Amino acid sequence: MAEFARRSTLQPDPYNNGRSHLPVPSTVKKPTHTGRMSMAGPALRGPYPMMGQIPGTNPRQSLMRSHNVNPLLQSASKPNYGRTPLHSSTRRGSMWAGGAQASAPMGSQGSVKDTRPLRDRPFQAKMRQDIWAWLDRNGIEVSPQTLREVTVKDFRAVYQHLVRLLDPEWPFGDKETPEDQFANPLRALRYPYIGQWDRKTLATPGAMHAWPFYLGVLHWLAELGSDSALIPDEFDDINYHQALALDHYTLAYEVFLEGKDVFPEQERILEERYAKKDERVVALVDRQREELKQIQSELEILEKAPAPIEELKKDNGFIRRDKAKFEEILRRCESKKKKLIDTLAREKADLAYCVSNLEKLQAEELRLLDIVKEQNLSPEEVVRMNTEHETLSRDIETLKHKMAETNQVVVKLEVSLTRKVSDAEEALDMYTNLLSNLGLFPPLPAPLEDVDLTLDLNPASSNPQNLLSGADIRTVVKPTLGRVAEMKRTERADVESERIKVDNELDQLTLECENMDEEVVEVTTKVNGLNDQADELREAAQQEALVSHSEATRLERDLAQARTAAMANGVGVKSRLQALQIAYREQIDKVNRLKDETMRAIIKNSSDIVMFKEEVSKQLKHLRDFAEAN
Repeated sequence: MAEFARRSTLQPDPYNNGRSHLPVPSTVKKPTHTGRMSMAGPALRGPYPMMGQIPGTNPRQSLMRSHNVNPLLQSASKPNYGRTPLHSSTRRGSMWAGGAQASAPMGSQGSVKDTRPLRDRPFQAKMRQDIWAWLDRNGIEVSPQTLREVTVKDFRAVYQHLVRLLDPEWPFGDKETPEDQFANPLRALRYPYIGQWDRKTLATPGAMHAWPFYLGVLHWLAELGSDSALIPDEFDDINYHQALALDHYTLAYEVFLEGKDVFPEQERILEERYAKKDERVVALVDRQREELKQIQSELEILEKAPAPIEELKKDNGFIRRDKAKFEEILRRCESKKKKLIDTLAREKADLAYCVSNLEKLQAEELRLLDIVKEQNLSPEEVVRMNTEHETLSRDIETLKHKMAETNQVVVKLEVSLTRKVSDAEEALDMYTNLLSNLGLFPPLPAPLEDVDLTLDLNPASSNPQNLLSGADIRTVVKPTLGRVAEMKRTERADVESERIKVDNELDQLTLECENMDEEVVEVTTKVNGLNDQADELREAAQQEALVSHSEATRLERDLAQARTAAMANGVGVKSRLQALQIAYREQIDKVNRLKDETMRAIIKNSSDIVMFKEEVSKQLKHLRDFAEAN
């Protein structure tokens, strides 16, 4: 023990945990740090902030402060501190101290009401399935029957397994009561419905009135462990983003502890998850882009197409002209209808007159029969009257027969007349249609604006002169139509002349186009020839460049050889250069000396010339004075 204390005194304590403060000799070996440093940083010195957390969104925080004050937590040497587990079933080591401090109740946990349908049997079956699946994924063998008929021992085992999956270092001490062992982890994990727990029911957790609450606790712990699986495909909540970030950091930290600094696989998983989140929106955007392209193409088509108002104006003109024609036809039909109504009224009047005459004749016959009965006639008179009656009867029969024949002839004539009238009406309708098609309805173009070519047929007229109303056919209609035909022929001849003229101009333009095409062909031929010449010149230039390049290469090679020879003969050249420099300096001195002598000779000769000139001037002046004096 003393040896251990002495060694402890000598060893430097980097954590300052219960060590002596005696000075450490400089010869003591310093502790070496092996392994990768943790990214978690130093532990907090006080209790972690107690923020309300929603299960399945953010990782929990410990309630107790850490006794480890090392600023760099060594994950390699401390497997339960600052290390991310290598598989999903292992959680980070607990930093809770347990005991009385951890059992302090939270202020807001007793006021939350559990809204889950815990007493609903389908929901209970779902919770049991989720709990069993979570335990099975983490390698804990629990029978599904255990969760249906749970005992106190089975409940404690399942509860402790779920808590240790969240915190492997949670201390389930024997000194604590079962109630504290159950309540303290829930308070530390901030279970929101702990206020609804009844301590008395812990002795019989499988009871009908208590089991829904305890099953809800187990299901909440299982959901807290598998929170990332609860994230929907599409979300906007910041908590879901934080949960995905936590999973990404966890997976990346595992790779980081293996000595790698890049995490392509983890980044790919995160990108795929966010791509799945944005899949529907991206599809919607693509579909809207396609619709936008279609709308833009339709807009371009509408912009390139002519304005609809022009087509509408043109159609409106056609419709107005057709309206005028139809109004004229309607007027004619109304006139014809009126005439037919008048004819029908006359026929009805004639029929009524005939019926009244028939009634009168029948009354007269009855009157005559009464008179015959009242008269007292002799047999001879009766025979005579019978004979006359028979004669009259035969005459009447003959007349009736003739009348029937006459009626048949009249019927035939009426049928023939009806056919003729129908043919005449058809011909007149055809004539009217031709006038409409040729645009000869009044008013006619000048100089025929006062002529009306329309004709009307009145078959009910008793006067033959009134059967056809309108302008006279022989004197007005036929000459007018002939004149119109002559005008149309003249217009056609003018149009034909214009067409011939246009064809002639078109032929001239075609000839000019052909000439221009020939010129274009000639120019193209010349251009091709120039291109061929340019190609030949380019080839010649390239050949000359090759020759020049070979010559330059040869000269460079000769220059290199000359440089090599010069370097080899450098010593002799230097000595010769020195001799030449000496000779050059001597020549320079000699030149300077000769230059000075030449300058002196020039100055002397110049002085002599000046003196000679002055002397000559003096003699000439003297001679002039002498000549003037004599």
